[in-house]
Amino acid sequence: MTPAKARDDLADAYVDLRPLLFSIAYRMLSSVSEAEDIVQESFVRYQRALADGTVVESPKAYLSAVVTRLAIDHLKSARVRRETYVGEWLPEPLVTDASADDPADHAERAESLSMSFLLVLERLTPVERAVFLLHDVFDYSFEEVGRIVSRTPATCRQHAVRARRFVGDNRPRFDASDSDRDELVRGFLTAATRGDIGGLIELLAEDVIVHGDGGGKVPQWSAPIEGADKVARMFAVLGLQQQRLGLTPETHRINGQPGIVFRGPHGGVMAVMSFEVVDGRVATIRSIVNPDKLDHLGPVESLRDVLDEARG
Repeated sequence: MTPAKARDDLADAYVDLRPLLFSIAYRMLSSVSEAEDIVQESFVRYQRALADGTVVESPKAYLSAVVTRLAIDHLKSARVRRETYVGEWLPEPLVTDASADDPADHAERAESLSMSFLLVLERLTPVERAVFLLHDVFDYSFEEVGRIVSRTPATCRQHAVRARRFVGDNRPRFDASDSDRDELVRGFLTAATRGDIGGLIELLAEDVIVHGDGGGKVPQWSAPIEGADKVARMFAVLGLQQQRLGLTPETHRINGQPGIVFRGPHGGVMAVMSFEVVDGRVATIRSIVNPDKLDHLGPVESLRDVLDEARG
């Protein structure tokens, strides 16, 4: 293969396959930054293979295998790191608006992007997670999956059965209408901004639960907050505090679900909240304020810095 032909093949593969590879890597790792790093590394390896004269009959199969194997290896070390993580660990939020820039615009199959779904996947082994995603979400055959994860098709079927059963037992359930869910979250934001406890309670499920991820780097509640009354009172206070601190809320789709991106007084991203709606009520809220999990969204303003500035 000539150098020019290798460059053309690499460029074509990058345009055609990068969205798919990112979608696989993000669902494997629940991290935008780590997924992007792994996708980039896969193309570096593909480029080296072409430069060495390797004949790659299917760039999709080659790159899918590299991305999946790198993700499996990365997951093993990531789980060790998470044992010392301060507070609750949540996935990095991914903005999935229809107009969002690549790669979010190409992250398809919204249900398998939800925070709840990704947290269910965290409880599978890395190989089970890979087999389930490749076969059940991305429609790879068991023969293809077997070659990617270095297992027989029969073994992959066994992994898929176990994973499918576990995911089915724990799969989150969402209301069908995106517009209704979005409207509910807008009403929630309005009530919180007004400090309207009664209005908030009407929008919350009785057993609503709020999770927070600050990573020990910024203030965040140390344990989940449960119950409509507690959650309503907390967000009524937070809504008034939001105005005092000069924060600006923006509604977005976060991991395929209704969400809010909060910008600080200087325009930087300060927090992201994802909402899950069941039976017409907000059932789960996840708040990510760890700056390390927000910097892929643009310039970040630390909640700690904003609070210090307000006190000053």
